[in-house]
Amino acid sequence: MSDKTLRIEDAVNETCPWSGQPIAADSLTLYRGEVVGFCNPGCRDKFEAAISHFEKALEDRDVPLIARGIE
Repeated sequence: MSDKTLRIEDAVNETCPWSGQPIAADSLTLYRGEVVGFCNPGCRDKFEAAISHFEKALEDRDVPLIARGIE
């Protein structure tokens, strides 16, 4: 995360994408530079884990062609 203070009023959403419940001030994260809210820290952590998993998979797949021996 960045040094940006996460504030519930800056969230791009009002309901948790996992549960549909209202978001909570203690359950915010940054995604692509925007504040995203969740109903509880568990939902936030589940989101962060999923994003990390897919970002790593994309990084592994996006090895430059020169590194694969293809020019």
